Amino acid sequence: MTALDRTPAVDGVLRPWQDPALPVSDRVDAILAEMTLEEKVGQLGSRWIGNDMQHEPVEEAETLNVAPMQDVFAASGTVPFDEAIRHGLGHLTRVHGSGPVTPAEGAAEVVRLQRAVVERSRFGIPAIVHEECLTGFTTYGATVYPAAIAWGATFDPELVERMAAAIGRDMAAVGVHQGLSPVLDVVRDYRWGRVEETMGEDPYLVSMLGAAYVRGLESAGIIATLKHFAGYSASRAARNHGPVPMGRRELMDMILPSFETPTGRRIRR
Repeated sequence: MTALDRTPAVDGVLRPWQDPALPVSDRVDAILAEMTLEEKVGQLGSRWIGNDMQHEPVEEAETLNVAPMQDVFAASGTVPFDEAIRHGLGHLTRVHGSGPVTPAEGAAEVVRLQRAVVERSRFGIPAIVHEECLTGFTTYGATVYPAAIAWGATFDPELVERMAAAIGRDMAAVGVHQGLSPVLDVVRDYRWGRVEETMGEDPYLVSMLGAAYVRGLESAGIIATLKHFAGYSASRAARNHGPVPMGRRELMDMILPSFETPTGRRIRR
């Protein structure tokens, strides 16, 4: 890699993917055409910072897990960070939310990691920093808002939008790009253990409040993540990750509208 690879222009001429006058699709096609297979794969990867797997066994209480299956995703931590980013990196996972760090400490760590990622990337591509925000920015000292099931009880999209905008501003202020919310699963069986994360059983209400949350979060420049998967909340016997016995009409009428509405696009029926 040469210094020229990371300069904004070659002989004063912007490369196609750097030219803001070109359509985004053309810029994307141009940089993809230049990337190697390894560099493309690198953009699909993530690094769970602060929970790297140890070479020696550790007691469960010492792992500081903050999400389901975190140990599995963090297993890549056995590879040194400098080695893991040698072809670039797509995401930095929960730099702020994986331990009790102050906003200043978390932001400084984001800067340090981003600098390393950009310097190792032939094209200077930074990673997307994502954090959980189901009930507010999930980090030490941040405001905690009511669970999503309480948003459903408000029947107030404007209030939900204002809340989401406040959450987004907190995240943007410390270098976060993407929030892992809202949950748009429509409840089909109240035995399911994640009901409190949802906005209820009415697809219209979930659609309206979900769209409001997305508008609020993205008004602060934070990418919203529509979760979890269409049909996930309708598993057999309400067991998490269980099979879903569902017909086409139920899928189209009850499950998909909440995922469709925030995007402003119609799903082919």
